[in-house]
Amino acid sequence: MPAVSLISRYLRNPIYWLAPFIPIAELLQHSGGHSLAAIRFGCAALALIPVSALMVESTEQIADQSSETLGGLLNATFGNAPELIIALIALKAGLFDVVKASIIGVILANLLFVLGLSLLVGGLYFRVQKFNRQGVRVERSVLMIAAISIVLPSVFDNFVSPEMYQHESQLNISVAVVLLVTYALNLLFMLKTHPHYYASKKAEEILEQETGQWSLQISIAILLASSVVLALLSEVLVGAVEETAKHLGMSKAFIGLIIIALIGGTPESVAAVTMARKNKLDLTLGIAVGSSIQIALFVAPILVLSSYFIAPRPLNLVVGNAGIMIVLFPVMIFSMIAADGKSNWFKGVQLLSVYLLIALFCYFLPDIPELPLIKP
Repeated sequence: MPAVSLISRYLRNPIYWLAPFIPIAELLQHSGGHSLAAIRFGCAALALIPVSALMVESTEQIADQSSETLGGLLNATFGNAPELIIALIALKAGLFDVVKASIIGVILANLLFVLGLSLLVGGLYFRVQKFNRQGVRVERSVLMIAAISIVLPSVFDNFVSPEMYQHESQLNISVAVVLLVTYALNLLFMLKTHPHYYASKKAEEILEQETGQWSLQISIAILLASSVVLALLSEVLVGAVEETAKHLGMSKAFIGLIIIALIGGTPESVAAVTMARKNKLDLTLGIAVGSSIQIALFVAPILVLSSYFIAPRPLNLVVGNAGIMIVLFPVMIFSMIAADGKSNWFKGVQLLSVYLLIALFCYFLPDIPELPLIKP
């Protein structure tokens, strides 16, 4: 595809209109004080969107030029790289409540907001949409495993005495290892032993490359460059979280749970909604549900294990009682919505309504130690 045509195609994509915020965010990082923290946070948040989009697309371009198995592995491994990089920067800064909130927030946003918006938009174009129930059944059970992995350490924390906390650390490491093994076996199941469970989704993945084909060298170069820029912007974002929370009267947990989760997942959200509008609901589910599974089974345990090397103290998977319910609600509601293998616009409304209710609850919950949304 000619370079001019390719550039014009990107300029027509509203996501990339936000690119000017990249230098603005870096400029504010070096010149702004505490008074500009909220503006700096907003600029960095907007700048993350086009960089994340480039990172996700370069990964897909590399996957398209690989074998089917390797391509699926690359997409599964790097699909949530933006969220992982943001969380690693926050982890290094010791913002454990933001890290935990972002993990839960991505699951919440994917299963309720992204999927809900996709079903609503798709339902406005098509009266009834259908999807492969076999793959969804497997994904429902894997999501329940993910929810249990967060609930168990939290329940353990509620019952053990302070002198037993050394066992809590061992429990979190063990849970992280179990999740990584489960994730690896899940990839084996999807890509090797039972790919027919996802046949419809696989068939759709190879359709319509709207942005044209990049060479492998260009794809790798863009992936590396966007990763570096994303890391720099993440430092700006994370550095402004505390001042922004104070200035806007929000808790850091709310910023991680709602705002950062939505920002990091914007490119995937656009892709999911676009596929639903084209009646490719299997691919929509693959994006939204697959991203949630990857966050829970891959990103979360990687963060737990990484914390022993880069964080002020080890990260655990313990959340507050409110956090437990926020983890369980999306999984339970998704299981009910997806049970019949059909969708319509009102199912999207239901998911969006629950997301809005949870967001309101998190926003108005007082940010005091006695009522932790997420335990730091």
